Amino acid sequence: MNGTLIQINRSNGGLPKRAVTGPVMLREDRVEGDNWRNLAFHGGPKKAVLMAAAEFIDGLAARGFPVAYGAIGENLTVSGLDPHTWRHGQRYRVGQDAVIELTTLRTPCGTLDIYGPGIKAELYDAGCKAGVVTSPHWAHGGFYARVVRPGTIQAGDAVILESDVA
Repeated sequence: MNGTLIQINRSNGGLPKRAVTGPVMLREDRVEGDNWRNLAFHGGPKKAVLMAAAEFIDGLAARGFPVAYGAIGENLTVSGLDPHTWRHGQRYRVGQDAVIELTTLRTPCGTLDIYGPGIKAELYDAGCKAGVVTSPHWAHGGFYARVVRPGTIQAGDAVILESDVA
């Protein structure tokens, strides 16, 4: 399964995250230069980055939500990877060297309310309860990942599934 890194996003904390131009280091703990406001829920080794599907964000915008890439807090906006197939433990190579491993389904928080009523319901699929998958239709709001191998990444890089889970 192959996709493309459409955009890398970061902020000093909060939403939206803004696009990074040019190459940036994906470190073990974050995209270089990215920060979080609420460390109780964001960041740390198992939530170093958030990956979300560009196609889903495009769909939100088409339904009238005022969002663009980075708006929902994702660090890696990817295209060509179906979020319905994303699972805890999958490893993806991003660019030539960096490798991430999906760890935690993203649970939308109140910060997203700035985009209007209903956005959390769009992100927090009915197939999930408290981050536990109960149906195959999930990961609309993204998936947190740990960085297994740091490396330099940039928009346009390939995102390749390197190992799946049983």
